[in-house]
Amino acid sequence: MKMNFAAKRLWILLTIVGAVLMFQFYNPSTAEKVKVLNATLSQSFEEEIESLRVVAEKAREGEASSEQLKSQLVRTRQSYKRLEFLLEYFYPEYVEEHINGAPLLHIETFDTNPMVIPPEGLQVLDEMIFAEDWNENIKEIALLSRQLQMQSGFLLADFKSRTLKTEELLNAARLEIIRMVSMSITGFDTPGSLNGLDEVSVSLKSMETYLEPLLQASDKPIHNEVLELLNEGQKQVSNSTFDDFDRLTFIKEIADPLYEKLTKISNYAYPESKGGWNPKSKSIFANDVLDPYFYSQLSAEEDSDELRNLGKKIFYDPLISGNAQMSCATCHNPTKAFTDGEKRSLSSVEGKTVERNAPTLLNAVYADRYFYDLRAFTLEQQAQHVIFNPDEFNTANAEILEKLNDDKEYKSVFKETFGSKKINEEQFASALASYVLSLRSFNSPFDKYVRNEEAKLPDDAKRGFNLFMGKAACGTCHFAPTFSGLVPPNFIKNETEILGILATANDEELDDDLGRINNQIHSEKAWIYERSFKTSTVRNVELTAPYFHNGEFAELQDVMDFYNNGGGAGIGLEVTNQTLAPDSLGLSQNEMNDIIAFMKSLTDTTLNY
Repeated sequence: MKMNFAAKRLWILLTIVGAVLMFQFYNPSTAEKVKVLNATLSQSFEEEIESLRVVAEKAREGEASSEQLKSQLVRTRQSYKRLEFLLEYFYPEYVEEHINGAPLLHIETFDTNPMVIPPEGLQVLDEMIFAEDWNENIKEIALLSRQLQMQSGFLLADFKSRTLKTEELLNAARLEIIRMVSMSITGFDTPGSLNGLDEVSVSLKSMETYLEPLLQASDKPIHNEVLELLNEGQKQVSNSTFDDFDRLTFIKEIADPLYEKLTKISNYAYPESKGGWNPKSKSIFANDVLDPYFYSQLSAEEDSDELRNLGKKIFYDPLISGNAQMSCATCHNPTKAFTDGEKRSLSSVEGKTVERNAPTLLNAVYADRYFYDLRAFTLEQQAQHVIFNPDEFNTANAEILEKLNDDKEYKSVFKETFGSKKINEEQFASALASYVLSLRSFNSPFDKYVRNEEAKLPDDAKRGFNLFMGKAACGTCHFAPTFSGLVPPNFIKNETEILGILATANDEELDDDLGRINNQIHSEKAWIYERSFKTSTVRNVELTAPYFHNGEFAELQDVMDFYNNGGGAGIGLEVTNQTLAPDSLGLSQNEMNDIIAFMKSLTDTTLNY
């Protein structure tokens, strides 16, 4: 779709105004201050890493205590947190791989073969050093400390040579706020110490230090408001413990308003997104915080209401299945949040079911991989699996296209939409993708409350959110704002988890579905993916029972009991590489009720399907 002349003139004007305003409060003296700050904090980080290496070596020789090692790690992590928002912005892949990635085994591919790689960096050190059996891992702790020194040296050498632009600072700060909300306050990257709140305070103070010379160069009220929020945020997190911290109030009063104000200050100087994050969004819980077109082969320019309506017609039409008896809506019913209420969806073959439970299509577009085992890489590819599956549509593209081209109504609508006489595979896939990616759900009572569009949220839902993001640790896998395994803040990849799912909710036997290891992708045929499944969203979960990939958990209470017991390993079953902690969460029945109330507050009934 081309921009008309008036719109183009307006856009050019806004861009020029934004650039002028940006230049006005980013002068050479400010740039020099930022460069000096980079050098100072980088040197501090290097010194703390060196101290950590020394203390770890001494601890290995029995010359340093556990407390000395813990204290030094805390100082090292805090020195990193002063730079995190910039290092993560410029070097996200490197930081994840070597500096502060999750303490989980992962794979790298060599000649299409998977090789299991152990984690390294500050997160795994936090987990090891704060463990009761830390001394048993002291050799590895010392080795990881040396690796951290080497890898951070490469990183900081490049970082110190950078001259930062104002828009880079502002957008790095906005991404850090998403990271705080979705990860830091949940304890995600402090799995051993749970020092996340202290680190949030350090990060907020660092952003204040970086932004203050920029914002004070102008007397605009919004600039002072940003500094006040940064300061107030530090007070909120400093006066709480991990379990009693009111995360919802922090997000509603500090994080989300801060995110919005920094968006406004950016003055249209939006960067090209490095992932699914939409830099133009004004709330972390807004309907447009993610860009759906990042996850599809369809572009925003190619999409239209006409294409979406055509895709909707196809979605509900059984004509496209092999026996003309099954449509997409057969397994994805809009009245059930686009699920079907079955343990496993009914097959096109009489008397059979498919292998797994039907997941919701609401927000399904927000993923880099599809199906529970991640076997599809795009929305369009996901549809192909359904089309060719003998237990589902049991057909082929050629057969579908023949039916559509023989149908006068379809032929007419496709011609109006695409301008061509003959319907082709790409047009069919684009129409279906257009409808599915329109099924976006960020308008629940919880979302409206956070965005200050509704004044009230039930107290049990408020308590439940704080438990979900805190003590219960749900938010360390179901990341806000999607509450799925789509990893913030760039929202580029989906995580899978090994929970030790049971054959039935009341069983003490593992389900026999091996998950991701059997997804037919050779480079992922690794033991760390045995019984590993995509982390689904808990948005609209009130409408999507039964639960898990096998549909054997009928009620949310069954799900809560399973997690509270530590999954399969928690009840004594042998689960290879379970990523869910096997320890009991120690949740009371009232606390579980509150978490369920929160999840129900994520039900969005405002969509027009």
